[in-house]
Amino acid sequence: MEPKYQPNFFEEKIYQFWEGNNYFHAEINKEKKPFSIILPPPNANADLHLGHAMYVYEDIMIRFYKLMGFEVLWLPGADHAGFETQYVFEKHLKEKGKSRFDYNREELYQMIFEFVMKNRDNMENQLRRLGFALDWQRKKFTLDADIIQVVYDTFKKLFEAGLVYRAKRLVNFCTFCGTSFSDLEVVYKEKLGKLYYIKYLFKSKNDNIKNKNYISVATTRPETLLGDTAVAVNPKDKRFKNLIGRSLIVPLVNREVKIIADLVVDPKFGTGAVKVTPAHDQTDWEISQRHNLSLIQVIDFDGRMMKEAGEEFQGLFINQAREKVVEKLKELNLIEKIDDYKHRVGHCYKCGQVIEFLPKEQWFIKIKPLAERAKEKVVKEKIKIYPKRFKKILLWWLDHFQDWNISRQVVWGIRIPAYKCQSKIKNQKSKIEKESWFVSLEKPKKCLICGNCDFKQDEDTFDTWFSSGQWPFATLASCSISNIKYQKSKTHIKNQKEKNNLITKQFNNEFFNYFYPTSVMETGYDILPWWVARMIMLGLFYTGKVPFKNVFLHGLVKDKFGQKMSKSKGNVINPMEMIDKYGADALRLALVYQVKEGNDQSLSEGKIVGMRNFINKVWNIGRFIYLTKQIKNQKSEIRNNSLKSIIIKKLKKEYVNEKKRYLKLMKDFKFSLALSLLYKFLWHRLADFYIERLKEEFKNGNIKASKVLEDVFLGNLIMLHPFTPFVTEAIWRIYYNKKESILDKKF
Repeated sequence: MEPKYQPNFFEEKIYQFWEGNNYFHAEINKEKKPFSIILPPPNANADLHLGHAMYVYEDIMIRFYKLMGFEVLWLPGADHAGFETQYVFEKHLKEKGKSRFDYNREELYQMIFEFVMKNRDNMENQLRRLGFALDWQRKKFTLDADIIQVVYDTFKKLFEAGLVYRAKRLVNFCTFCGTSFSDLEVVYKEKLGKLYYIKYLFKSKNDNIKNKNYISVATTRPETLLGDTAVAVNPKDKRFKNLIGRSLIVPLVNREVKIIADLVVDPKFGTGAVKVTPAHDQTDWEISQRHNLSLIQVIDFDGRMMKEAGEEFQGLFINQAREKVVEKLKELNLIEKIDDYKHRVGHCYKCGQVIEFLPKEQWFIKIKPLAERAKEKVVKEKIKIYPKRFKKILLWWLDHFQDWNISRQVVWGIRIPAYKCQSKIKNQKSKIEKESWFVSLEKPKKCLICGNCDFKQDEDTFDTWFSSGQWPFATLASCSISNIKYQKSKTHIKNQKEKNNLITKQFNNEFFNYFYPTSVMETGYDILPWWVARMIMLGLFYTGKVPFKNVFLHGLVKDKFGQKMSKSKGNVINPMEMIDKYGADALRLALVYQVKEGNDQSLSEGKIVGMRNFINKVWNIGRFIYLTKQIKNQKSEIRNNSLKSIIIKKLKKEYVNEKKRYLKLMKDFKFSLALSLLYKFLWHRLADFYIERLKEEFKNGNIKASKVLEDVFLGNLIMLHPFTPFVTEAIWRIYYNKKESILDKKF
């Protein structure tokens, strides 16, 4: 053994050895218990960051249960990350002086596809560099034809069960990115703005409040008054009780609206009277549904004012319209006062633009029935949550989910397999034209509503969380028939009918049933509602089974000052750079050591250096024992009643207790404590205490002392392997002349 461990000499060769000899490949083995994890798919378009390095927890579990004798499957994959990837690609286009509007749908899709495929291999090789024991023979992509097949089938089943519906409702819309978002994807920030007190004059000169011929209405968005259809007050507010039902004139547009009463109005906000703009405020939308108010949209999806706002404001951007509206109100003496006001404003989580509430037809999932079933499984611990404190958070979300908008106005993604009948179907009584939609797993030859060919497919794609919410069962189902070669298609699936017939076979296949439900879903606590809850709901709906038996949640990685890492702050730690400098094992240890499960951590390069020092210590212990094995003329055993004999017995007993505690901690998902146990034993007990007291015996070639020390060290090496796979494998193969891998051993 060399005097110093050099990671760059060992790591790539070791990983190639593992992968080349199928150590990570899983098959059905009825003599073994299955243990499976589906990798949360990283974006295919970008390099890994430290958040992805937290997959180390999954690798720890996979390697641990492999050493426990289980048949383990860690299935890798990549996410097309619809909106996020298109956003990144649009920045790439901007550098070339282009935009998404310069290409048609097919051209843009193909360009993004090629862009993603170039980056995907790089991302996967970075996963290898981290030492992850992934079954690369079964890797999946969210745009694989067989995955799309399952996603389509899920949507169709939801549609047929009445759990998917199309409706015109207010959606969170980013006018810069050009797409809607779910409520969970809106980032709310404190913002210092203005609160405008605007005079709404009474229509009748006989109406007044405190001898004023107007009601003062407070708003942060004066430009939306152009779409007002009411003014609301709280029915319990005595100041306005006698005015409910009276008419007011909306400034600038001279529209007559009524004063209505609704309990949602906060009497303490502003003057107690609020403007109601159903097309541009979620609360106002809900008020309009209760009071049957009309909807007047004045802001378009490009962020400009529409013709409904009036000729004077049409075409202006929102901020321009706000300035002009305020200017006109001042000219007419219709502003009572303007105050500074701090409030929470929704922003696009990607570009930072203020989110607009806009009315749009979209596909929604009716969440409540799905959430209730999911909640039952969590309450009864059919799915166990680790750390336990997150169980309460998950249950809260399952109680408070709103219906989920799954339509996205982006090209890159899975296009929604819904078709609109273009024929005019009249209701005989009301003579109202109705829009009719149907869902088909393949593009139909004729309209399934009217029987003619007059139909059109929805332009939208699925929210990426909808497809990734099916990831556990979709991946295992598509891997379950190994002799079927699916043709990858960029925009559609060929031979669709033949593949449709395979869906049932996939989910009844022995491979699927062997590994599903999966054993653990491991991910960050920050996507508990976005992803984990949705996987539970969709998994139960489609398969009738929970998608995983356990959920383990890790915390976020922040810089050494506890600040969120970002490129703009210059505090990002690149995981690949750390591997280049200190090796993968050092980075892995730094992410787990002394980090309480589920807690955020502050990571510095100094901590990685400290873990590198521990790895060197393990190497040095192994080197010392290995060299003592080479001593010739070894002596007989020590007398049983000698001090040295007592120390050896103590070492054996301590090792037995250490291993027993280690196994319990690992099975209880207490990985940091298990690692700390090994760290303390190897460094402070084995090296500092036992080796120091028995050093002369080893040097003199005492057979019993050397054998006990080697057994204890190699036992610890096996226990340490899930945390530091490379150095433990390197030492093991030196001891056994490369004849076997440490992964061939069992606890």
